[in-house]
Amino acid sequence: MIFASNSSPKLILASASPRRQQLISLLGLPVDILPSQVDEDTPDDWSPAQIVEGLSLRKALAVKEKLTNPSDESSIIVGSDTIVVLKGDVMGKPRDEEDAIRMLSLLSGETHEVYTGVTCVRVSDSKMITSHRVTKVKMRKCSEQQISRYVATGEPMDKAGAYGIQEIGSLLVESIEGCYFNVVGLPVSLLAVQLEQFDIVVP
Repeated sequence: MIFASNSSPKLILASASPRRQQLISLLGLPVDILPSQVDEDTPDDWSPAQIVEGLSLRKALAVKEKLTNPSDESSIIVGSDTIVVLKGDVMGKPRDEEDAIRMLSLLSGETHEVYTGVTCVRVSDSKMITSHRVTKVKMRKCSEQQISRYVATGEPMDKAGAYGIQEIGSLLVESIEGCYFNVVGLPVSLLAVQLEQFDIVVP
């Protein structure tokens, strides 16, 4: 069993998200960043859990295919994907400002679910573990003007459901039930449990 230290196996985060990069650093393990840049289309009949688990796995495996350095053999690739689900409808990132306003208007005053899937893949033997976590989020009832002002900040444009709970978007949230970091985009406690299955213990 390996305890987190400077000699621990390196993690490779398959994401360009600065939020995920910040969260994964909490584990105290060495981390490289290598965005996956995969196609994120999924079959129409996939459940929310299938979507986030499937895409997190797709991202991790895409990065594995890119690796050519022998020093990466002991590394563990971490893929993650987040979606917002309102009354069974899946919301990813908004296409434009109009789409962001539409999403936030639907979420206003409602309770939705945030799903985040996490996959770990060890480069040396392709051992992989995939799972997900769900958090319920209740949004404040917001006016059209409030929503428009928030969208004008630009913050919603790269976020599932068009809001960031860790930034200005926190002003739109009334309450949450479950893991806060799951809503940000990487449930670090779930990731820590997965790493234990690779004999890595954090902290």
